[in-house]
Amino acid sequence: MARGEQWLKTLLELTSINTGVRGSLETTPSLSNDSSETESYWLTIDSTNLTLAEIRLLIGADGSVLDAIQYLANSVLNLNQPEEQQASYTIELNGYRVKRQAEIRALAETAVEEVRSLGQEVEIKSLSSAERRQIHTFLKDFPDLETFSRGKEPNRHLVIRPAIEAS
Repeated sequence: MARGEQWLKTLLELTSINTGVRGSLETTPSLSNDSSETESYWLTIDSTNLTLAEIRLLIGADGSVLDAIQYLANSVLNLNQPEEQQASYTIELNGYRVKRQAEIRALAETAVEEVRSLGQEVEIKSLSSAERRQIHTFLKDFPDLETFSRGKEPNRHLVIRPAIEAS
């Protein structure tokens, strides 16, 4: 976690944003009751001394800049690390991730109800690749459902459907 904090602080300094970064270990429960929780390091950018313009710049349209920083963190910090030592990093700023995770979870729960009641696939549009991955992770322990992505960026969608029985 200390490596992640230092890496993000350095990245921000290189962009002339001097602020603190605080790391914490978070667990995210699955949507299914019988599954284990996943752990990730949360690197929270201190927004106390940031202007609203800096916060908006770092989050970007629909979280695109925050997603890019998070992708870089996960790529760079796990580079040349043995698989058992690789970690998952979430970059947080101004409560954006917490709020968006709640929205994503609600979308996933609604889609699950719809798939189960109609017995048909449901497509969820307008998700970033990180958000699609989040729903794949949320739903991986539902044996009656399967998820996959369809289409090409920027028109890639997440699909949830009843699991196809293996014959």
